[in-house]
Formats: sequence, C-alpha cells, structure tokens
Amino acid sequence: MALKFLVVDDSVTMRRIVLNSLKQIGHENFVEASDGRDALNKLNADETINFIITDWNMPDVSGLDLVKSVRANPKTANIPILMVTTRGMKEDIVEALNAKVNNYVVKPFTPQVLREKIEQIVSSVNV
Repeated sequence: MALKFLVVDDSVTMRRIVLNSLKQIGHENFVEASDGRDALNKLNADETINFIITDWNMPDVSGLDLVKSVRANPKTANIPILMVTTRGMKEDIVEALNAKVNNYVVKPFTPQVLREKIEQIVSSVNV
C-alpha cells in the first residue's frame, strides 16, 4: 500500500526539507499543513492520509496536541506518527512517546534517517 503523508510544520523551509527527503527516498504522495489545527482539518477532509510527520513546536496547536487529538479520535487513532523536532531532551522524547508517537527524529536529520524511521514504523504497524 502506498503511503500518503501529512507533513506538519510551521516552517515552510522545514516542510520543504521533509518533502524533499521523502521524494529522495521514493515517496511522492503528501499533503502539507502549517500547524496542528491545519493538520486536523486536512485529516478530517482526506481519509487517504495514512502517515503523519509532525514538528512539535508550532503556534496555535502544537505537534504534541496534534498527536493527542489524532490518538483520541477513533477514525485516526491508528495512523502512524513520526515526530521530527529540535527537542532532543530525554524528557521530551518520553513525553512524545507517552502521547503515542510511533517514533521520534531530532533535527537536523538526513533522508536516510527519515527512511529508516519510516521503515521501522511501517514494519511495526499495519499501514
């Protein structure tokens, strides 16, 4: 099954980096969102999204709040989520994992790291 990514980051530059990395590793199907609220609207409007890559630090609705909202909704609760963030402290990682992100990448990252994290998630859940 082809993955359709929802890439969520308030930085246009960071979204471009993630999208270019996805293209480099063979993924061409994605939707962009500028913050958690935008992401939730797009998730509700597009039932074909089956993988979320989100930043943590965003205005309005943070990545962590987005994760909690996605997990609380039975229609989206099982969508894999990869958090990509500058927050690398152990407490932050634990908090994100407790919110039920599937994996965690600290910026900056390479396309290879992104590929490995996506493959780990896909192999551990039924996408």
